[in-house]
Amino acid sequence: MSLSGGCYCGAVRYEAGGEPRFKGQCHCRECQYITGGAENLFMVMPSADFAYVKGEPARFTRSDLEGPATREFCATCGTHILTRTPRDTSMVILKVGTLDDPGQYQGPQAAIWTADAQTFHMIPEGIATFAGFPGR
Repeated sequence: MSLSGGCYCGAVRYEAGGEPRFKGQCHCRECQYITGGAENLFMVMPSADFAYVKGEPARFTRSDLEGPATREFCATCGTHILTRTPRDTSMVILKVGTLDDPGQYQGPQAAIWTADAQTFHMIPEGIATFAGFPGR
């Protein structure tokens, strides 16, 4: 699969390849902050096949958490592009809204952290749901 995308203002662009390891929907409170209140739609892609082709993102890592994720975003318009987790550096968690063709996502395989979901969040029928992170 070949993906391309970028931020709202066009200052940061990327290309991603390989097959998605997972396509999900996250309802955790942290994702709600990042999205402005909605659930977060994402694709887990191989980091070896991901590259910025225009611009360089700003990065933010919380200093008050053990093993925090790093969020990469456009410093100009604020668009959240991806997340990198120290637990698995072989992947990037790509935000679906940044894809040039969001239709390539084709919907989530599962919804995670549903224990934090708000009453206005929508979970597609027929997908697996997990109150927290699967396997933990």
